[in-house]
Amino acid sequence: MLGYYAQYSKEYITTLMIVTTLFFALPIFVAPLAWARAMRWIIPEHQHLAIYFGRCLGAFILIVEITMLRSVTTGTSYSYAFDILFLVFTLMFVVHVYGAIKRIQPITETLEIGFWMILFVLNVLFYPAATITL
Repeated sequence: MLGYYAQYSKEYITTLMIVTTLFFALPIFVAPLAWARAMRWIIPEHQHLAIYFGRCLGAFILIVEITMLRSVTTGTSYSYAFDILFLVFTLMFVVHVYGAIKRIQPITETLEIGFWMILFVLNVLFYPAATITL
């Protein structure tokens, strides 16, 4: 099953990069509290720390986006970009499951558990090789 749609890995990673840049990376980096409100988080009275952490998260998401962009534009390092995505999707799954178990996040974040699972499966299907190079 690994790499079943490998011939479409460039199209997959390009689409993923565009969508996640527009709906996650840039909004979190530029306006973290507006993004948090849209995701139904309750915003604290003292917002500086939340803004700081939001922008830090947005910056790291942009690093992942740049990794995908490099793969798409140079035609190299596809496996590396996909391996990074495996780590991101796995850790985000764990973070959201923990938040759901502890009941410390809005429903929108709990619903993201399915999103991370779907992305993980898509990563498997579109992986550009027959074995993982992690």
